[in-house]
Amino acid sequence: MELSIIDRTYSSWSLRAWLAIELVGAPCTVRSAAKGSEAFAQMRRDNFPALTVPVVRFDDGAMVWESLSIIEELGARFSDSGLWPAEPAARAAARSLAGEMHAGFTALRAACPMNLERRYAGFEPSVEVLEDVSRIETLWTWATERFGGEGPWLFGSEPCAADVMFAPVLARFVTYGLGETETTARLQEALYGWGPFRRWRAMGVAERRRIEEYEMDLPEARRFGPAPRAARIAPEGARAINGACPYSGRPVAADSLAEIEGRVIGFCNPFCRDKSVADADAWPKLAPLLA
Repeated sequence: MELSIIDRTYSSWSLRAWLAIELVGAPCTVRSAAKGSEAFAQMRRDNFPALTVPVVRFDDGAMVWESLSIIEELGARFSDSGLWPAEPAARAAARSLAGEMHAGFTALRAACPMNLERRYAGFEPSVEVLEDVSRIETLWTWATERFGGEGPWLFGSEPCAADVMFAPVLARFVTYGLGETETTARLQEALYGWGPFRRWRAMGVAERRRIEEYEMDLPEARRFGPAPRAARIAPEGARAINGACPYSGRPVAADSLAEIEGRVIGFCNPFCRDKSVADADAWPKLAPLLA
């Protein structure tokens, strides 16, 4: 299948679709464009009648847009993937939470755009935003107490579609310092340690895109989540310990070397290099070169 998305750091709906595809484990190519670019305009033309992203095209010619519709279609095509809980009562609850997320919480979404590269100090939420936060935490606490068992996710030991739908909300809570329950803290720890989410964040850093309307003039708070390895773009004259990119298998390019905890590792292009510098431990295919 092919997934059309825009800027990873900011696009909450793109994130949801990508995480759902990761959960079902289906092969997927990604078509990415910057918001407002000609490439994005062309993407919209190619994906008509969808107005925006995400859009998924399947190899049988079917096309689906809107994140919740994408999740439902993936659930139908990959019914054994665990995208929805198997137990009927839990599945009904997960669908209800996902649907409320898709339709609601407009105050939070308007005041707190997703920004995965920031964690602000001093954000002052409105009464309306706090009402959304309270309702969301009520849902999370109810779901985890009734269906979550030992967790750490909403419906048990593995993430499901409801976790996918709320992932950008958890990220917003981190970015803007919202939420106060133990359930919220546990879900945040689970999300920020989850490989697919870490890889998405790292690719957002590698895209090097900045949308000013989604940035705020507030002090930065301490980073949240697992500490990344010490890494940087390798200095001029460095020599890689590998000859092929760990991701693509193509030859290492001279302008695509990274120094990760003292080891110089080569990649096939600067994007592969930069996503690795951003979070080396997010990439299983890179692990053998760091062992």
